[in-house]
Amino acid sequence: MTKTYFNPGCGLSIYKPEMENKILKFLNENYGEVALHKICCYHDPQLETGSLIINVCAGCDRRFRSLYEGISTISIWEIIDGLDEFKYPDYKGLKVSVQDACPVREKPQVHQAVRNLLKKMNIDVAETKFHGTRSICCGDNFYPNLPVEKVNEKMKERASSMPCDDVCVYCISCIKSMHIGGKNPRHLMDLLMGETTDTQIYDTVKWHKQLQDYIDNH
Repeated sequence: MTKTYFNPGCGLSIYKPEMENKILKFLNENYGEVALHKICCYHDPQLETGSLIINVCAGCDRRFRSLYEGISTISIWEIIDGLDEFKYPDYKGLKVSVQDACPVREKPQVHQAVRNLLKKMNIDVAETKFHGTRSICCGDNFYPNLPVEKVNEKMKERASSMPCDDVCVYCISCIKSMHIGGKNPRHLMDLLMGETTDTQIYDTVKWHKQLQDYIDNH
């Protein structure tokens, strides 16, 4: 039997640490036996071969499945979409665009699950030209290879391509990028939980320092 773990990722653990236990509780009650896994994806996960990791973070998904032999991954979006028990809030036709996260660009099943969830919440999607498998980075991945000013220009350029002021994201760094770009980011987990999205620290340098501190300690 496959041993299944839930890894909330550094972004969510920094952003809303209380949310990880809500998700874990839902999974154990509706999906099956799932253990919490808190080792950062930049470090050896110390898991047995054949383990399955459920991820919120697209970056974690890519690193766990590509760097560590015998580990498979699935997004929390696919899991929730495949279950009947989730109680979806009704957003009454809210219109959003979607920023598809770079690390799962080659996973159309994730893109579809995200849109399925939005539809179940009565949210309409107005797609940007480059989405799904053709998605463009929100700009954050250019740091620190480009000066911060150039990174922020990339963020504003990507945000300006979104038809809607409200942009659904499923990466914590994308929250920061869309905010810098002048859009109203709506994290998918916040939408599912009926919560508002809080930008928190969005200065690119300070945010990456916060991320690195978490990575070093987990």
